Amino acid sequence: MKEKHPKKSFKPQKMDKEKVAEQVFQEVAEAAPHIRSGLLHRREYVGEENPSNEKQMEADVWANELLKEQITKVEGVGELASEEEEEVIQCGEGLSVAMDPLDGSSNIPTNNLIGTIISVYDEELPTKGENMYEAFYVVYGPLISIMRTEGDQVNEYVLEEKSGDRVEPHLASEDIEIPDPYVYGFGGNKNWTESFRDFHDEISKELKLRYGGAMVGDVNQLLHQGCLFAYPARTDAPEGKLRLLFEANPIAYIFEVAGGASTDTEQSILEKEAEGLHQRTPLYLGNKELIERAEDEL
Repeated sequence: MKEKHPKKSFKPQKMDKEKVAEQVFQEVAEAAPHIRSGLLHRREYVGEENPSNEKQMEADVWANELLKEQITKVEGVGELASEEEEEVIQCGEGLSVAMDPLDGSSNIPTNNLIGTIISVYDEELPTKGENMYEAFYVVYGPLISIMRTEGDQVNEYVLEEKSGDRVEPHLASEDIEIPDPYVYGFGGNKNWTESFRDFHDEISKELKLRYGGAMVGDVNQLLHQGCLFAYPARTDAPEGKLRLLFEANPIAYIFEVAGGASTDTEQSILEKEAEGLHQRTPLYLGNKELIERAEDEL
């Protein structure tokens, strides 16, 4: 059993938050090419489950350990929570970081899109999304790209690998705003409620379907094209499937900074109380008018 770090006081006011967030971004950016190249020999399941009772792949465990090592060494990071860890890891004083090390890892055997999701908070975890300082996600595709909030805008970076394990992020798109609705992506269709199935039937007549099974890959395409993304409450999972802290909060934050909206059909995801580290939630993301429509009809 690994030795636990003693819990220390939370004092974000004594540090340069922007500098700490930038260092977290740089550490994840440097790790990203290693994560992608390391998938080749880590495509099998390990026979264990994570705290959310999902089967772990070798890649999940490996990416978690790699990112944990990189992020906990950043001065100014006080704690780290991971979708693959039962408890919060205490590592000093400062900001809190939450991560989904490898989102969509079930796509690895079929070589489809996967990603990494990171969020930086001003409060101890678990906490509301409105206490977030910054969020970003990495997409491992033909290129490695990162969609990142910086202040009041969302920027997209593409990573260039240099010699000596160096990585240079290039700004590809600045101040991204969600365009008019064009596509939609809904998950969990095997066990939709009757009301959501009716809602889907309406939306499917108006927008084009885009859904690949990895949240990062789906929302990255939908964010660029104008959309409605949903992983709703299901008959077998009334609390939804996605984790509030590790998936819903950071992606909702990115969408709202880009001029979109989020909801669980009752409130903005960012306003939702965080009652547990691995809490689940229904999630709707997209253009404001579509989110308002979902809240009215569901």
